[in-house]
Amino acid sequence: MTITASMVKELREKTGAGMMDCKNALNENNGDMEAAVDWLRAKGIAKAEKKSGRVAAEGLIGIAAEGTKAAVVEVNSETDFVARNDQFQDMVRAIAATALGTDGSTEAVGAATMRGGSKSVTDTLTDAIATIGENMGLRRAAVMTVGDGVVATYVHNAAGDGLGKIGVLVALESTGDKDALVAIGRQVAMHVAATNPLAATKDEMPSDVVARERAVFAEQARESGKPEAIIEKMVEGRMRKFYEESVLLSQTFVIDGENTVEQALKNAEKEVGAPIALKGFTRMALGEGVDKGEEADFAAEVAAMSGN
Repeated sequence: MTITASMVKELREKTGAGMMDCKNALNENNGDMEAAVDWLRAKGIAKAEKKSGRVAAEGLIGIAAEGTKAAVVEVNSETDFVARNDQFQDMVRAIAATALGTDGSTEAVGAATMRGGSKSVTDTLTDAIATIGENMGLRRAAVMTVGDGVVATYVHNAAGDGLGKIGVLVALESTGDKDALVAIGRQVAMHVAATNPLAATKDEMPSDVVARERAVFAEQARESGKPEAIIEKMVEGRMRKFYEESVLLSQTFVIDGENTVEQALKNAEKEVGAPIALKGFTRMALGEGVDKGEEADFAAEVAAMSGN
Protein backbone atom coordinates (compact mmCIF):
# COMPACT_ATOMS: atom_id res chain seq x y z
CA MET A 1 0.00 0.00 0.00
CA THR A 2 1.24 3.50 -0.83
CA ILE A 3 1.82 5.63 2.25
CA THR A 4 0.76 9.20 1.48
CA ALA A 5 1.86 12.43 3.11
CA SER A 6 -1.69 13.03 4.37
CA MET A 7 -1.65 9.63 6.13
CA VAL A 8 1.65 10.50 7.83
CA LYS A 9 0.24 13.89 8.84
CA GLU A 10 -2.90 12.29 10.29
CA LEU A 11 -0.90 9.79 12.32
CA ARG A 12 1.40 12.51 13.55
CA GLU A 13 -1.59 14.56 14.71
CA LYS A 14 -3.01 11.52 16.49
CA THR A 15 0.18 10.55 18.29
CA GLY A 16 2.57 13.48 18.37
CA ALA A 17 5.30 11.22 17.02
CA GLY A 18 7.91 12.39 14.51
CA MET A 19 7.24 12.22 10.79
CA MET A 20 9.74 9.44 10.09
CA ASP A 21 8.42 7.40 13.02
CA CYS A 22 4.89 7.81 11.66
CA LYS A 23 5.96 6.78 8.16
CA ASN A 24 7.75 3.71 9.54
CA ALA A 25 4.72 2.78 11.62
CA LEU A 26 2.41 2.98 8.61
CA ASN A 27 4.81 0.96 6.48
CA GLU A 28 5.11 -1.70 9.18
CA ASN A 29 1.32 -1.97 9.40
CA ASN A 30 0.38 -1.74 5.71
CA GLY A 31 -1.25 1.66 6.14
CA ASP A 32 -3.61 0.60 8.96
CA MET A 33 -3.96 3.79 11.02
CA GLU A 34 -5.09 2.21 14.30
CA ALA A 35 -2.48 -0.54 14.08
CA ALA A 36 0.16 2.12 13.43
CA VAL A 37 -0.98 4.00 16.54
CA ASP A 38 -0.65 0.83 18.62
CA TRP A 39 2.76 0.13 17.05
CA LEU A 40 4.00 3.56 18.11
CA ARG A 41 2.55 3.13 21.59
CA ALA A 42 4.22 -0.26 21.97
CA LYS A 43 7.56 1.32 21.14
CA GLY A 44 6.97 4.20 23.55
CA ILE A 45 7.05 6.74 20.72
CA ALA A 46 3.45 7.86 21.16
CA LYS A 47 3.60 8.58 24.88
CA ALA A 48 2.82 12.19 24.06
CA GLU A 49 -0.62 11.38 22.67
CA LYS A 50 -2.73 11.86 25.77
CA LYS A 51 -0.55 14.68 27.02
CA SER A 52 -1.00 16.75 23.87
CA GLY A 53 -4.43 17.94 25.00
CA ARG A 54 -3.29 19.23 28.36
CA VAL A 55 -2.73 22.91 28.95
CA ALA A 56 0.84 24.15 28.67
CA ALA A 57 0.61 27.61 30.22
CA GLU A 58 3.98 27.78 31.95
CA GLY A 59 7.47 27.49 30.51
CA LEU A 60 10.25 29.92 29.64
CA ILE A 61 11.31 32.66 27.32
CA GLY A 62 14.75 31.91 25.87
CA ILE A 63 17.20 34.32 24.26
CA ALA A 64 20.34 33.70 22.21
CA ALA A 65 22.68 36.19 20.52
CA GLU A 66 25.58 35.92 18.09
CA GLY A 67 27.32 38.88 16.55
CA THR A 68 24.74 41.30 15.14
CA LYS A 69 21.84 38.86 15.48
CA ALA A 70 19.64 37.74 18.36
CA ALA A 71 16.65 35.45 18.78
CA VAL A 72 13.90 35.08 21.35
CA VAL A 73 11.55 32.09 21.72
CA GLU A 74 8.66 31.10 23.96
CA VAL A 75 8.55 27.42 24.89
CA ASN A 76 5.61 26.31 27.01
CA SER A 77 5.26 23.57 29.58
CA GLU A 78 2.37 22.58 31.84
CA THR A 79 3.99 23.44 35.15
CA ASP A 80 6.57 25.84 36.53
CA PHE A 81 8.22 22.81 38.12
CA VAL A 82 9.20 21.51 34.68
CA ALA A 83 10.31 25.01 33.69
CA ARG A 84 12.92 24.70 36.45
CA ASN A 85 14.06 21.32 35.13
CA ASP A 86 17.65 21.38 33.80
CA GLN A 87 16.72 19.26 30.77
CA PHE A 88 13.90 21.62 29.83
CA GLN A 89 16.08 24.69 30.34
CA ASP A 90 18.89 23.27 28.22
CA MET A 91 16.34 22.49 25.51
CA VAL A 92 14.95 26.04 25.53
CA ARG A 93 18.48 27.45 25.24
CA ALA A 94 19.18 25.13 22.33
CA ILE A 95 15.93 26.13 20.60
CA ALA A 96 16.82 29.82 20.96
CA ALA A 97 20.29 29.13 19.52
CA THR A 98 18.71 27.15 16.68
CA ALA A 99 16.40 30.07 15.91
CA LEU A 100 19.45 32.20 15.08
CA GLY A 101 19.88 30.19 11.89
CA THR A 102 16.31 30.83 10.70
CA ASP A 103 14.14 33.74 9.61
CA GLY A 104 12.53 33.73 13.05
CA SER A 105 9.14 32.32 12.04
CA THR A 106 7.75 29.66 14.34
CA GLU A 107 7.38 27.28 11.41
CA ALA A 108 11.02 27.70 10.35
CA VAL A 109 12.32 27.24 13.89
CA GLY A 110 10.17 24.14 14.41
CA ALA A 111 11.43 22.58 11.20
CA ALA A 112 15.10 23.46 11.79
CA THR A 113 17.53 20.81 12.99
CA MET A 114 18.18 21.35 16.68
CA ARG A 115 21.59 22.87 17.32
CA GLY A 116 23.77 20.14 18.75
CA GLY A 117 21.28 17.46 17.72
CA SER A 118 20.08 15.46 14.73
CA LYS A 119 16.31 15.97 14.95
CA SER A 120 14.12 18.96 14.22
CA VAL A 121 13.02 21.25 17.02
CA THR A 122 9.47 19.91 16.71
CA ASP A 123 10.57 16.28 16.96
CA THR A 124 12.90 17.11 19.85
CA LEU A 125 9.95 18.63 21.71
CA THR A 126 7.86 15.53 20.99
CA ASP A 127 10.60 13.34 22.43
CA ALA A 128 10.82 15.61 25.48
CA ILE A 129 7.07 15.27 26.08
CA ALA A 130 7.52 11.51 26.30
CA THR A 131 10.61 11.78 28.49
CA ILE A 132 9.57 14.56 30.87
CA GLY A 133 5.89 13.60 30.95
CA GLU A 134 4.28 16.97 30.26
CA ASN A 135 2.82 18.67 27.23
CA MET A 136 5.08 21.38 25.84
CA GLY A 137 5.52 23.29 22.64
CA LEU A 138 7.19 26.13 20.79
CA ARG A 139 4.59 28.90 20.79
CA ARG A 140 6.46 31.88 19.34
CA ALA A 141 9.83 32.91 17.95
CA ALA A 142 11.44 36.06 16.58
CA VAL A 143 14.84 37.06 15.22
CA MET A 144 16.35 40.55 14.89
CA THR A 145 19.53 41.59 13.11
CA VAL A 146 21.41 44.79 12.27
CA GLY A 147 24.06 45.64 9.70
CA ASP A 148 26.48 47.57 11.91
CA GLY A 149 25.57 47.79 15.57
CA VAL A 150 24.13 45.45 18.20
CA VAL A 151 20.96 43.63 19.12
CA ALA A 152 20.93 44.10 22.88
CA THR A 153 19.09 41.58 25.04
CA TYR A 154 17.45 41.49 28.45
CA VAL A 155 15.69 38.73 30.36
CA HIS A 156 13.37 39.58 33.26
CA ASN A 157 12.65 37.19 36.14
CA ALA A 158 15.67 35.19 35.07
CA ALA A 159 15.52 31.44 35.66
CA GLY A 160 19.01 30.87 34.30
CA ASP A 161 21.41 32.18 31.69
CA GLY A 162 19.31 33.53 28.82
CA LEU A 163 16.06 32.26 30.33
CA GLY A 164 13.19 34.01 32.08
CA LYS A 165 9.56 35.14 32.02
CA ILE A 166 10.06 38.19 29.77
CA GLY A 167 12.61 38.50 26.98
CA VAL A 168 13.45 41.67 25.05
CA LEU A 169 15.57 42.36 21.96
CA VAL A 170 16.54 45.93 21.02
CA ALA A 171 18.22 46.57 17.68
CA LEU A 172 20.54 49.58 17.57
CA GLU A 173 22.58 50.58 14.55
CA SER A 174 25.78 52.57 15.06
CA THR A 175 29.39 52.60 13.94
CA GLY A 176 30.46 53.54 17.45
CA ASP A 177 31.88 51.60 20.40
CA LYS A 178 30.01 48.31 20.64
CA ASP A 179 30.45 47.82 24.39
CA ALA A 180 28.94 51.24 25.09
CA LEU A 181 26.19 50.46 22.58
CA VAL A 182 25.39 47.19 24.34
CA ALA A 183 25.17 49.05 27.66
CA ILE A 184 22.59 51.60 26.48
CA GLY A 185 20.81 48.90 24.48
CA ARG A 186 20.40 46.76 27.58
CA GLN A 187 18.97 49.73 29.48
CA VAL A 188 16.46 50.36 26.70
CA ALA A 189 15.59 46.64 26.73
CA MET A 190 14.96 46.84 30.48
CA HIS A 191 12.73 49.84 29.82
CA VAL A 192 10.78 47.88 27.19
CA ALA A 193 10.31 45.00 29.61
CA ALA A 194 8.83 47.40 32.16
CA THR A 195 6.62 49.57 29.93
CA ASN A 196 5.59 47.25 27.07
CA PRO A 197 5.37 49.95 24.37
CA LEU A 198 3.03 49.37 21.42
CA ALA A 199 5.48 50.66 18.78
CA ALA A 200 9.02 51.95 18.42
CA THR A 201 7.99 55.19 16.70
CA LYS A 202 4.80 57.12 16.11
CA ASP A 203 4.84 56.18 12.41
CA GLU A 204 5.02 52.48 13.29
CA MET A 205 1.92 52.57 15.49
CA PRO A 206 -0.68 50.25 13.86
CA SER A 207 -3.33 52.32 12.05
CA ASP A 208 -6.18 50.31 13.56
CA VAL A 209 -4.91 51.08 17.07
CA VAL A 210 -4.68 54.79 16.27
CA ALA A 211 -8.18 54.81 14.77
CA ARG A 212 -9.63 53.03 17.78
CA GLU A 213 -7.99 55.37 20.30
CA ARG A 214 -9.03 58.43 18.32
CA ALA A 215 -12.64 57.22 18.17
CA VAL A 216 -12.75 56.59 21.91
CA PHE A 217 -11.26 59.98 22.70
CA ALA A 218 -13.68 61.72 20.29
CA GLU A 219 -16.68 60.05 21.92
CA GLN A 220 -15.45 61.01 25.37
CA ALA A 221 -14.88 64.61 24.24
CA ARG A 222 -18.35 64.91 22.68
CA GLU A 223 -19.91 64.07 26.02
CA SER A 224 -18.61 67.43 27.23
CA GLY A 225 -21.03 69.17 24.86
CA LYS A 226 -18.33 71.46 23.48
CA PRO A 227 -18.19 72.60 19.82
CA GLU A 228 -16.57 70.32 17.24
CA ALA A 229 -13.55 72.64 16.86
CA ILE A 230 -12.83 72.36 20.57
CA ILE A 231 -13.50 68.63 20.53
CA GLU A 232 -10.89 68.19 17.79
CA LYS A 233 -8.31 70.03 19.88
CA MET A 234 -9.19 67.88 22.89
CA VAL A 235 -8.77 64.73 20.83
CA GLU A 236 -5.39 65.87 19.49
CA GLY A 237 -4.23 66.59 23.02
CA ARG A 238 -5.27 63.15 24.21
CA MET A 239 -3.61 61.53 21.20
CA ARG A 240 -0.33 63.29 22.05
CA LYS A 241 -0.61 61.87 25.55
CA PHE A 242 -1.35 58.42 24.10
CA TYR A 243 1.78 58.54 21.94
CA GLU A 244 3.89 59.70 24.88
CA GLU A 245 2.71 56.70 26.88
CA SER A 246 2.74 54.07 24.11
CA VAL A 247 5.56 54.89 21.68
CA LEU A 248 8.98 53.71 22.82
CA LEU A 249 11.00 56.74 21.69
CA SER A 250 8.43 59.11 23.24
CA GLN A 251 8.18 57.38 26.61
CA THR A 252 9.93 58.71 29.68
CA PHE A 253 13.05 56.60 30.17
CA VAL A 254 12.49 54.54 33.32
CA ILE A 255 16.24 54.41 34.00
CA ASP A 256 16.52 58.15 34.72
CA GLY A 257 12.85 59.20 34.99
CA GLU A 258 13.55 62.48 33.17
CA ASN A 259 14.49 62.12 29.51
CA THR A 260 12.52 60.45 26.78
CA VAL A 261 14.04 57.25 25.41
CA GLU A 262 14.86 59.19 22.24
CA GLN A 263 16.79 61.80 24.23
CA ALA A 264 18.50 59.10 26.31
CA LEU A 265 19.80 57.50 23.10
CA LYS A 266 20.92 60.92 21.88
CA ASN A 267 22.79 61.51 25.14
CA ALA A 268 24.45 58.09 24.85
CA GLU A 269 25.94 59.03 21.48
CA LYS A 270 28.71 60.91 23.29
CA GLU A 271 29.95 57.75 24.97
CA VAL A 272 29.31 55.57 21.94
CA GLY A 273 31.15 58.04 19.74
CA ALA A 274 28.69 57.94 16.84
CA PRO A 275 24.98 58.44 16.03
CA ILE A 276 22.59 55.74 17.29
CA ALA A 277 19.52 54.61 15.34
CA LEU A 278 16.83 52.50 16.97
CA LYS A 279 15.85 49.93 14.34
CA GLY A 280 13.20 48.18 16.40
CA PHE A 281 12.46 45.98 19.40
CA THR A 282 10.81 42.68 20.24
CA ARG A 283 9.22 41.97 23.61
CA MET A 284 7.99 38.51 24.50
CA ALA A 285 6.25 37.73 27.80
CA LEU A 286 5.37 34.19 28.83
CA GLY A 287 1.72 33.41 28.05
CA GLU A 288 1.10 36.91 26.72
CA GLY A 289 -2.16 37.37 24.85
CA VAL A 290 -3.56 34.06 26.04
CA ASP A 291 -6.57 33.64 28.29
CA LYS A 292 -5.29 30.86 30.51
CA GLY A 293 -8.85 30.17 31.58
CA GLU A 294 -9.58 28.92 28.07
CA GLU A 295 -7.62 25.75 28.58
CA ALA A 296 -8.77 23.91 25.50
CA ASP A 297 -7.99 26.84 23.22
CA PHE A 298 -4.51 27.33 24.69
CA ALA A 299 -3.74 23.64 24.43
CA ALA A 300 -4.87 23.67 20.81
CA GLU A 301 -2.71 26.69 20.11
CA VAL A 302 0.37 25.09 21.65
CA ALA A 303 -0.28 21.86 19.77
CA ALA A 304 -0.66 23.78 16.51
CA MET A 305 2.49 25.82 17.09
CA SER A 306 4.54 22.74 17.91
CA GLY A 307 3.21 20.83 14.92
CA ASN A 308 1.73 18.09 17.11
